[in-house]
Amino acid sequence: QVQLVESGGGLVQAGGSLRLSCAASGGTFSSYVMGWFRQAPGKEREFVAGISWSAGSLYYADSVKGRFTFSRDNAKNTVYLQMNSLKPEDSAVYYCAARPLWKNVYSYWGQGTQVTVSS
Repeated sequence: QVQLVESGGGLVQAGGSLRLSCAASGGTFSSYVMGWFRQAPGKEREFVAGISWSAGSLYYADSVKGRFTFSRDNAKNTVYLQMNSLKPEDSAVYYCAARPLWKNVYSYWGQGTQVTVSS
């Protein structure tokens, strides 16, 4: 069983930066894919970035590519989303998620952290 806890959200001006953290516990993590998703009011949840826990393969949505960086700290069982050059359209609740390698659905989710970018 995996528990995920996000932190680091807040209010920032356009062009600013935030660093989100997701701490994982309760399971073995070498066989998991980690992902960041976001959901804005009135919109569906969308994929932001993903990383293989063991291999570190990175995937980014086109909307954030070049601005966001997904990284990990294996010793801390924590993944990060460094968000630079933030835009108002980045405002959303950001969720950390995990899935076993043998599943095609993210089955573990954090509670979310609010990111608000003002213009």
